[in-house]
Amino acid sequence: MTALLDATDSQMAMLADLVASLEAAEATLSSMQAARDGMLAMAGRLAIDIAREAAHPDHGDMAIRAVAAEIGAAQHLSDRTIERRMADASWLVERFPAVWEAQGTGRISGAHARVIIDAGAHLDDAADRRAYAAEAVAIAETESPNRLRRLARRLAERFQERTVTERHREARKGRSVWTRDLDDGMAELGTRGPAALIHGMFDRLSQMAHAVKKDSAQAARDAGADGTPADERTIDQLRADLLADLLLTGTPAGHDTTDGLLGEIRARVEVSVPVMSLMGDDRKAPNAAAFMRTPGDAGCGLSGDSLPPALLDGTTPIDITTARRLAGSAIGWDRVLTHPISGALLAVDRYRPSEQLRRHLRARDQRCRFPGCGIGARKCDLDHNHAASTGGATTDVNLAAFCRRHHMLKHHSPWHVEQRAGGVLEWTSPTGRTYIDRPPPQNTVTFTESAVPVPF
Repeated sequence: MTALLDATDSQMAMLADLVASLEAAEATLSSMQAARDGMLAMAGRLAIDIAREAAHPDHGDMAIRAVAAEIGAAQHLSDRTIERRMADASWLVERFPAVWEAQGTGRISGAHARVIIDAGAHLDDAADRRAYAAEAVAIAETESPNRLRRLARRLAERFQERTVTERHREARKGRSVWTRDLDDGMAELGTRGPAALIHGMFDRLSQMAHAVKKDSAQAARDAGADGTPADERTIDQLRADLLADLLLTGTPAGHDTTDGLLGEIRARVEVSVPVMSLMGDDRKAPNAAAFMRTPGDAGCGLSGDSLPPALLDGTTPIDITTARRLAGSAIGWDRVLTHPISGALLAVDRYRPSEQLRRHLRARDQRCRFPGCGIGARKCDLDHNHAASTGGATTDVNLAAFCRRHHMLKHHSPWHVEQRAGGVLEWTSPTGRTYIDRPPPQNTVTFTESAVPVPF
């Protein structure tokens, strides 16, 4: 039994009041932040109006500095800080007014607003921004900022004038490596490059670090109490040491395991890509509207001009060229079958089936299914909603992905979960509140009826 299970009625009532009060406080803070952004945007507009009326040749630069200095002095802040805040506020208020309004009414937080703006920052068309913001705000009202980030990126792709492949081709010109000196004889090494390569590098370092940790623990157990102690370095420390080893010597010579196979570890990344995106061009579906036909002679076409991009770990859009190269060199694919209209997951299979149910659940859940958690499904445990020990079936309707933190919370606290149809989870909190967590949408092509008949 946990402490919460032993709480008195008055303690539970106090918890319920605290939750409600904090909810109201967060809504108030969001409203106040939106009000501050509105005033900062007004200050920026005022400075530009002053400069325009006086025909300043610097187009308002000095006027903005002067206004920022006035506000900064009053608030005991740097004028550079205020000028940056004015610019950010103007971007929010003028380019994404629906997001600002939602924050002002307390429907979303400032963190949600920043995620929406960052994902849609490159949308130049006002109509596209409005459509994107409306959908993003609706998602933000029910999701945490970390979950919203991956969904907003995917949503923004639908409104991009240029494909991710075109943008990636230009962006990869900025790949670089840099160092920054720190205190106490330390320094940082950073790199910018294609997402698939960066994630692959990190994954290989992580696999190596865990292998070293496991090998060291086994060696310590074999040696007994008087033998070699287990490696006490954290996984982060091991990643750093392995990176230095690989870059300076070309091999993990200083960290190899007992069997000497550390260097055989290969990087892993998970990429989802609609097959039509994989086989078509970068923008249009190849005669997609002719694939289906309704009894009423109305053709069925793609719901939009663009084919969805490939997604790395269900989060980061990557260019189709990289996705095709990875697909071409993969030893096996998981085929995710989706409904042609709703896009909902139907099944997952493979040419050579293995761990089929695990793949199905990873594809369906994509991340931890506790409300607000964004830990990727491949890093999660698959847990029975109704315990197998009490007769719970080992099927997709009784299993879901939970990160270790929320797996433990489910079993050792009064939080309770029931799985409904379609993989929907209904969580009940200790205070009796209900939270619905739905599987995220699949990265897939969907069809809709076209008004124009399409001949065969």
